[in-house]
Amino acid sequence: MKTILVLTVLAAVLAAAVPAAQAHCEVPCGIYDDEMRVKMIQEHITTIEKAMKQIAALSAETPANYNQIVRWTVNKEKHAEELQEIVQQYFMTQRIKPAHGDDGKPAQSYLDQLTVLHMMLVHAMKAKQTTDLDQVETLRALTDKFGKLYFAGKK
Repeated sequence: MKTILVLTVLAAVLAAAVPAAQAHCEVPCGIYDDEMRVKMIQEHITTIEKAMKQIAALSAETPANYNQIVRWTVNKEKHAEELQEIVQQYFMTQRIKPAHGDDGKPAQSYLDQLTVLHMMLVHAMKAKQTTDLDQVETLRALTDKFGKLYFAGKK
């Protein structure tokens, strides 16, 4: 009986140690929903904005509710990281394909998309570091710009 209990506990510990599956893998299955990913980015930006506002409001209270401030800070950082994951793992790794012009140089549309995605990564990082709502507006503008670049001619 004791052996069964030990094996059950060991199995539970091992099961908990296995990392969770990501939202989308690198298997070339051809199942992509680019519009949904852009909407997910927009939702993450909205959540980051709400978290920034909550952190500012809670910090202004006397006494400050540090427990809630920490919780909103962790939430803000989590959503910024998830935004970065979509940009990096989904778009940069799987969806944006290198394109070259007739001269052998990278196509301008490819460079433009990579540049905007890189800027999104940088501003998501800055959103993690601050409660400056300008980062939110910049992320929104960059997401809109990327959407226009990425979906140009696809529909």
